[in-house]
Amino acid sequence: MPIEAFNAIRGNIQTFLGGARVELLSCQIGESGEEGICEMVAIEEQPYQFTAHRDFLPFTRAERAFCKELLTAFAALYSGFRQQGYAAHFRTALLASIMDITVARSLRVDHNKGFWPIQQLIQLLKNLSYQRYEGAPATTGFIVYRTTQPNFLHLIRQRKHKLFTLKPSQSVSPSFFANPLTYRYVDATNLFFVANIQMQVTGIVRIGNYALQNNVERLTQRELFSIVNRSGDGAFAVTVNEASEIEVLTSPAKLLIRRKGGWAIFDPDIFRYFLGDSMEPSAADDLIWTAYALSKSRHGTVVLIHNKGARQLASLKKGSVGGDDPVGRLLVDGMKGHTITELKQAGTIHRILSSDGLTVFNQRGKLIETGFIIDTSHAREIVTGGGRTTAASAASFFGKVIKVSQDGPIELYQDGKQIYRFG
Repeated sequence: MPIEAFNAIRGNIQTFLGGARVELLSCQIGESGEEGICEMVAIEEQPYQFTAHRDFLPFTRAERAFCKELLTAFAALYSGFRQQGYAAHFRTALLASIMDITVARSLRVDHNKGFWPIQQLIQLLKNLSYQRYEGAPATTGFIVYRTTQPNFLHLIRQRKHKLFTLKPSQSVSPSFFANPLTYRYVDATNLFFVANIQMQVTGIVRIGNYALQNNVERLTQRELFSIVNRSGDGAFAVTVNEASEIEVLTSPAKLLIRRKGGWAIFDPDIFRYFLGDSMEPSAADDLIWTAYALSKSRHGTVVLIHNKGARQLASLKKGSVGGDDPVGRLLVDGMKGHTITELKQAGTIHRILSSDGLTVFNQRGKLIETGFIIDTSHAREIVTGGGRTTAASAASFFGKVIKVSQDGPIELYQDGKQIYRFG
């Protein structure tokens, strides 16, 4: 029965882990290694082993910690549904709730305390994510600090933001969003509710330098990450964005995202490992967060980090977007040689990557080509998918490839194969 119940959530776990293979076995068969996850869990006093394997990319610390929390939640839920004839009830409850419970458990930090206040907030935001107001999606956000209120106030002043104190403080209750101002005025763009871990809302913070940020910094909430990082161990922020997704920002900078009805993790360490031998770290980080910005704004792209010479790159070219249009070529030539960091700071990287065709960078993060149409005959196997998938597969024989789909998912390609998928 535990294995049958586990099979009900197998797909959710595999999606969360980017396509990894997962199993729950009724006996111990091995030990954990650096490249896989192997965890023991006792269910009704019987030992079971959870395993996860993923080719090419090792699991990160965040993924391993999440799996431990998930197994604890699974064992606890299973023990509560032991009556005969209720198997379908249990599988339904498990499928609907296990990932929410695991997210809430992972955010509470102190395992001696309950996670219900966090879960209640997430549930309220889930409900809000389906709501519209005069045709526009409802958006809002919370910063949950884990330091003292005076220390948090000092941080906000230090960062040159503005805190409006609510007196008396307000509980996050089922009726919290009854007034549209809670999701129209406090819209998670530059205004956020401030709450302690007991979910008592103590104020509203206004981010002061929002207008000075470039579009990638705004889409990836860089200043919000900075506040969370300084707000105590276990602090986090949670928002409902314009795509009606729930984003949970943690420190160090990672995101838990509820997208299309399921949870996913955007862990930069996965992408850093993928790009580690192909691109300088600072350029790689800018590319990673730009990819997430494109995913969030629903703009597709294909990026190749080319590790060969210019002559070989020329041999891969089948054409350019816009052909030989002189204005287009002058624009491309003017951008070539600039680094990802320079293009991001100038506010142009998002627009460049969201244009048609392949974009090519070298190992130092300098732009080599954009609007590049690759000869897809280099895809040595039959590829199922659209033009971007075929281009990504073909290009990945000549370097690491990041593909962002127009509907949000980010995929990593190597040697003609997709090896990881987020969202």
